[in-house]
Amino acid sequence: MWSRKRLLFSLAALLLVLGTVLYALYADYRFFLETPLQARTDGLVLTVKPGMGIREIVQEVESQQPGLLRSPIYLAGYARLNGLSTKLKAGEYAMTPGLTPRGLLDQIVNGRVIQYPLRVVEGWTFQELRRALAAHPKIVQTLHDTNNADLMARLGRPGEYPEGRFFPDTYRFPAGTTDEAFLRRALAAMDRQLRDAWERRTEHLPLNDPYQALILASIVEKETGLPEERPAVAGVFARRLQKGMLLQTDPTVIYGLGAAFDGNLRRRDLATDTPYNTYTRKGLPPTPIALPGAAALAAAVNPANGDALYFVATGTGGHAFSATLEEHQRAVRRYQLKKASP
Repeated sequence: MWSRKRLLFSLAALLLVLGTVLYALYADYRFFLETPLQARTDGLVLTVKPGMGIREIVQEVESQQPGLLRSPIYLAGYARLNGLSTKLKAGEYAMTPGLTPRGLLDQIVNGRVIQYPLRVVEGWTFQELRRALAAHPKIVQTLHDTNNADLMARLGRPGEYPEGRFFPDTYRFPAGTTDEAFLRRALAAMDRQLRDAWERRTEHLPLNDPYQALILASIVEKETGLPEERPAVAGVFARRLQKGMLLQTDPTVIYGLGAAFDGNLRRRDLATDTPYNTYTRKGLPPTPIALPGAAALAAAVNPANGDALYFVATGTGGHAFSATLEEHQRAVRRYQLKKASP
């Protein structure tokens, strides 16, 4: 009888010790999952390649910063116990200070990859956009040997000229995005912006269709960088179109010169006829000359009322507007003299 009691007592003690150990392990496991990782303050990037399992991911984390995962087996166990091992998504993930192991795994399961930015600037030409895409280290290049005509065909727009067709904005995307995918996104964005702007156009515009609005918006974009001036600039061009006057806008001439433009617009350039020379040809140029932003699009379809037919740069970022040629000539003399003064 006594031996039996001792056996039961020993068994109870053993179970107690085992329970204490298991509880301690479980508490340590829970503590590990919820304790922020002591990642470097500059952050780390974890690259999960297609087909990588939880063991390879844990090894990759450790290779980034040895000892970052105090108990790697806990993270692997958590993934397997919760059925997450088959839900891991490839991509680049940020391991920032304060991120917990559970949070890291949650990112990978939900595909919350790092989003890289590229700002497409209002007023860029399409060639400047192509150069920016080619220079971005996280964009996969698939169009580097493709000319503009073939590029537009690949985007489903055969025969369309690319200038002005892509909306300037700051885009965010995961590593591995192709240049074609980026352009499709910017193309769709401009389609929406132009459609919405055209639907909100004012009456009696001297524009026949949304494409002409896009052309005018691109000229407005290149003529002024001041948001508050864009409707006034658009108003000058709208009235000139209505009156059958030459637009006489330097940016279109410069665009028509292309690579021949050396940064200095000369009188002979204004007299050299090209399809984009609005000093020699009436009406709008045949295509946009840049990528217009939302404000320029809005101004083109809702130009400011008034009687101004001329404007000249003041040298301080803005323009002086005039209703008559005489007023304009005085303004030109005034601001050219001011510009020439030391």
